[in-house]
Amino acid sequence: MSSGVDSVRDPLDNAWKTLRFPIIKPRELLLLFLKAGIAVSMLLIITLFITLYNQPFYPNNNHTTMKYMLQQKTPEEKASTNISHLLFGIGGSSATWQTRRQYSELWWRPGATRGFVWLESHPPDNTTWPETSPPYRVSGDTSVFKYTCSYGSRSAIRIARIVKESFELGLENVRWFVMGDDDTVFFTDNLVTVLSKYDHNEMYYVGGNSESVEQDVIHFYTMAFGGGGFAISYPLAKELVRILDGCIDRYAEFYGSDQKIQSCISEIGVQVTKEPGFHQVDIHGNPYGLLAAHPVAPLVSLHHLDYVDPIFPNTTRVNAVKKLITAYKMDPGRTLQKSFCYDLRRNWSVSVSWGYSVELYPSLRTSKELETAFETFRTWRTWHDGPFTFNTRPVSVDTCERPHVYVLDGVRNVDGDMTRSWYRKTVDASGKECAREEYARALEVQYVDVYASRFVPDKWKKAPRRQCCEIMDGADGVNSSVVRVKIRGCRRFESVTPS
Repeated sequence: MSSGVDSVRDPLDNAWKTLRFPIIKPRELLLLFLKAGIAVSMLLIITLFITLYNQPFYPNNNHTTMKYMLQQKTPEEKASTNISHLLFGIGGSSATWQTRRQYSELWWRPGATRGFVWLESHPPDNTTWPETSPPYRVSGDTSVFKYTCSYGSRSAIRIARIVKESFELGLENVRWFVMGDDDTVFFTDNLVTVLSKYDHNEMYYVGGNSESVEQDVIHFYTMAFGGGGFAISYPLAKELVRILDGCIDRYAEFYGSDQKIQSCISEIGVQVTKEPGFHQVDIHGNPYGLLAAHPVAPLVSLHHLDYVDPIFPNTTRVNAVKKLITAYKMDPGRTLQKSFCYDLRRNWSVSVSWGYSVELYPSLRTSKELETAFETFRTWRTWHDGPFTFNTRPVSVDTCERPHVYVLDGVRNVDGDMTRSWYRKTVDASGKECAREEYARALEVQYVDVYASRFVPDKWKKAPRRQCCEIMDGADGVNSSVVRVKIRGCRRFESVTPS
């Protein structure tokens, strides 16, 4: 007779014996693993393609979709942004081009710059288009679009569509569409320097505001003003042209093309990236104070030059800009850049705006004072003395409180990468000179020589800092009619302090 334990074990043993495990042969096991591997691989491939398909795609012409998605960039795509990657769209008119082209021809470089002047109609049959001008295109018909601004011009519609018509040309290797007016002067090397800071594969809208607050209030602080020029990256242009025509009708009440463009870009959700080197020049009068107090940023553009005094005295407006361009060509990144230094033995302050002017004060002035623009101009709309989008200081009626001003006379190369620019004293607008005894020595100075090594553009990719300078002549200098200044990078822990 079995025990109680055995009577319990027997049913369990019987149940265990009823289980049957299949015997899998090695060949069948191998096939099973192969099928599972193929299934997993297919799943991964499908997942990869779904992921890549949902990535944004903004190819330039002749670039295949697969190349872009797999990030197999050509040497051209890997190259740093240069002038060939910019396509300019200049708003012009066949009626005014012959008088306005003198500004475009100052910066246009045939064979290097790319783009077109867009006109409302073909020039007269007897007109020979200048080889020194950008080539022209005729804008499409805009009669079907609405325009309800009572004080504006329908040409704003045509000019707003330049970015669309430029994009639809389908030109290769375009990274940026740059818009401007026929009286905009671009400093293209500096424009390239500025745009190369940004990833052209992202959606960027780069430009600047008006200098007059009243203009920004009317036309938006969020807008890049068209006369000063603005740049739109290829991906943003691709999105913009898709909605532009309908958007122009939605904003029919807006005055200008730049207002319409900004409003359409706002629907995409892109904000303006402000660069202080774009200058609308929405001022009247003498632009000296604006230019002599240029921000620490590359000079990119100047506009409205027919509406202000010549930027250099005793010459025409165009020749004055040519003079500035001679300095710019020598050292693009340094043009208009400020440097301050002191001569503590003579109690002098010197402020250099390279390639433009030098101010000599026969007293010690703070850096804050020296960096603030003289208010030599008035607002654009009402001709008032402000407000402006930057600080200004009045020009004193007392000649003893005004600096001696020296304007660019010439510039040349010396010692390889070193330049020498020299500046000639101007006659005070009042025709008077300070009679104080301590000013006598300063009145003897007729020229200021400025030496500087060429500015390396890569410096603009770092945190901006004004460069330092030093006066090379001592109090017992041999030639009392000339002051020599050397501009250099600031030393560690160096500050510009009048003590």
